[in-house]
Amino acid sequence: MVEPRVLKGFRDYLPDVEEPRQRMLAAVRQVFESFGFGPVQTPALEYADVLMGKYGDEGDKLLYRFLDNGERDVAMRYDLTVPLARLIGEHGGKLALPFKRYQMAPVWRAEKPGKGRFREFMQCDADIVGEPGNRADAEIMLVGLGVLRALGVPAFVMRVNDRRILDAALEHAHIDRAQLLPVLRVVDKLPKIGRDAVAAELTSEIQLTPEQSDRLLSLLAREVRSPEDLAQLALELAATSSGAAGVQGLSELLAMVDAAGLGANVAVDLSIARGLDYYTSTIYETFLVGHESYGSVMSGGRYDGLMGTFSKAQVPAVGISLGVDRLLAALIDLDLLKARAAGADVFLTYFSDDEYGATAKIAAELRQAGLRVELALSAQKLGKQIKLAERKGYRWVFIVGAAERERGEVIAKDLSNGSQTALRLADVGSWVSQFAS
Repeated sequence: MVEPRVLKGFRDYLPDVEEPRQRMLAAVRQVFESFGFGPVQTPALEYADVLMGKYGDEGDKLLYRFLDNGERDVAMRYDLTVPLARLIGEHGGKLALPFKRYQMAPVWRAEKPGKGRFREFMQCDADIVGEPGNRADAEIMLVGLGVLRALGVPAFVMRVNDRRILDAALEHAHIDRAQLLPVLRVVDKLPKIGRDAVAAELTSEIQLTPEQSDRLLSLLAREVRSPEDLAQLALELAATSSGAAGVQGLSELLAMVDAAGLGANVAVDLSIARGLDYYTSTIYETFLVGHESYGSVMSGGRYDGLMGTFSKAQVPAVGISLGVDRLLAALIDLDLLKARAAGADVFLTYFSDDEYGATAKIAAELRQAGLRVELALSAQKLGKQIKLAERKGYRWVFIVGAAERERGEVIAKDLSNGSQTALRLADVGSWVSQFAS
């Protein structure tokens, strides 16, 4: 007998987790499509050279890479963004730009697993390709904020920055431009390990002087809460090559989001770095207010240079990625999404084997009225059928016998309080609306 086990860093999703996850993804999909984004899917496997060199040295080490049976050098996708860039390079001539796409699919990273961190996990991305202006950045942010609102998250903040400001911050701290990406990968750890640990790593591993490290981290710790703060920042970075452009872009972006009515959910955070190599200007990470220990539940930014890897033309692009498993855990912990194994709305019972066909007909009528119905597969005692419904996480059990069928009724039993209501089949449509609320 083979021992049943999964690889370390991988997991099974049982119904009590997968059912609410699918409900969450359905809500996310609805928001994406409400903004005009269309679905795409890309392969789990890519040629290794498609993925290599896009994530930096650390990212490349985390790729699942191997020779397949045809001796081809392949790798499993690390994210959904680089495969999108490959897709645009291969099929871009067939697409109307700007191209707005979303994708929900698993990705794989051979990193050290830990609490809430797996080697296989779901990503949920929305991107706009082919529009260089800040309106695309603003819309992507509004999409992300709309997702959290649709999921009922009561308090959240999207912390936004601009890579050009980070470039300027390094120049301001007299740090060589060649050290940009190694420095940013360390700065990206600020929310996790804190300023002192980051400062120590900058001096010990990146070989910055204490003065350089302090000058950089002091600037990144600056609070920016008003247009006046941004104007002052622009003055301080005016002597750098990219500071003014970064501050101006950030100012325009904030004004657009504020005009759209969601400015209260956005804050400037100069320490947001995003460790991946391909970001070029706008970057953001999103946190649940009061529950920051979950980490960023949604992040992204603009990556105008990546598409040029697969095309002669430089195609601008901006996107956002939802951390599905992390956000799902937070929503369940905060009681905003119920964990349950039930795959339908109601559990339908019957009293004897010869009643199955007639009850199945009632189940079909209920489904036509809009209900998802699980019909019992065994005419056990009613108490056992109800206990099974409880184990599966159902709130509602429909009970139907000969008398109910004759009257055209079902008995709706609420397992949360034990109450029962006689419900005419003709009234199920209106009951569905009440139930859904």
